[in-house]
Amino acid sequence: MSASTDAQSPRRREPTEVPQGVPGWLVALLAAASGMTVANLYYAQPLLSTLSGVFHISTATAGALITLTQIGYVVGMLFLVPLGDRLEKRSLITVLLTVTTIALLVAGLATSFPMLLIASLVSGATSVVAQILVPFAASLAPDHARGRVVGRVMSGLLTGILLSRTLSSVVSDLVGWRVVFLGSAALMAVLAVALRAALPQHAPTTTLPYHHVLRSTFQLVRTHPALVRRGLYQAAMFAAFSAFWTTVSFVLTGPHFHYSSVGVGVFALVGAAGAAVAPLAGHWADRGLVRPMTGVAFLVAALSFALAGFGGHSVVLLALAAILIDVAVQASLILGQHTVYQLDPAARARLNSAFIAMFFAGGAAGSQIGSVVYHAGGWTALTALGAALPLVALLYWSTERRQRSTGEQGTANL
Repeated sequence: MSASTDAQSPRRREPTEVPQGVPGWLVALLAAASGMTVANLYYAQPLLSTLSGVFHISTATAGALITLTQIGYVVGMLFLVPLGDRLEKRSLITVLLTVTTIALLVAGLATSFPMLLIASLVSGATSVVAQILVPFAASLAPDHARGRVVGRVMSGLLTGILLSRTLSSVVSDLVGWRVVFLGSAALMAVLAVALRAALPQHAPTTTLPYHHVLRSTFQLVRTHPALVRRGLYQAAMFAAFSAFWTTVSFVLTGPHFHYSSVGVGVFALVGAAGAAVAPLAGHWADRGLVRPMTGVAFLVAALSFALAGFGGHSVVLLALAAILIDVAVQASLILGQHTVYQLDPAARARLNSAFIAMFFAGGAAGSQIGSVVYHAGGWTALTALGAALPLVALLYWSTERRQRSTGEQGTANL
């Protein structure tokens, strides 16, 4: 069955059949929804010191909130996102957003830290709606415009990641930390209604039992070498990205800049400019430039960290480095997703699940290793690590053509 099969009337199938592709308003809605849902993973990061005081816990204990939210997201990636191929997507999205709304309400009304932890675990798991919407958009788009459509939706998702810390810092400073969670709960409720009304019904692409769907997700990793390659590329890039954004706050609040937490949040706005490259990267993908532009992205990322190394005393250089890092990482991501979505149109949700899980693992490792490296060797050591990661990916990228010439299955779309 085609990934874009619709069980409804021809009118309901119109978005997949019209020559011009998915309507612009629907792409904008999917982009906004992706950004708003993924932002739930990052709202708590600037609030840890506040929460430690409210619940009378140590800063280290408060940090468990971030860890548990990320664990929830990984669980959702592995066990919920593959359902996007097994169940009707519109109904699945509605159910997940409803659960997210309830979890965020509980978080905003939490009277104890364990209560907040459990609510954050649940909201983290169900916020994978963003990773169901992106392959949904890919399935709705015609072949000739798929890269551009995915790029526009991903620009919304990446903007949500980059702006979430800023929004959380400002809202918490103005009206309190509880409003951050309660406000997001209200947004999730509105999204559930809006997406239910706007999205076309989208039939399942497989009738396999759930446990077979999970098993097939892992089989896809073995079947498609291109999936593993693009996952490793992005793991290296996201590790560098996470290492930068985890530690740059220490530089900005340090003796050279003396930024407040709100100031650090405002600095994060600079990085959001990098989201503008997502539609352009989709255009490159549609033109068959995936491989060369991937190499360019690795080079830009490495050079950005070299620039950041000189920015320890200049906020202008740091800001420029932040923009270029985000541009490189986002371009690589869009190019990778374009490749992955072509591997098996009937398994896009499962492919996306494996791809995102791989690079988020890289991001988690980058955050942890980056923090250790920064505290051990300072900003210079951190920027050296950040430059090394995309250079390693570039070396791996250089083997691509040789492997293709020997007939490696699954790399033709790289």
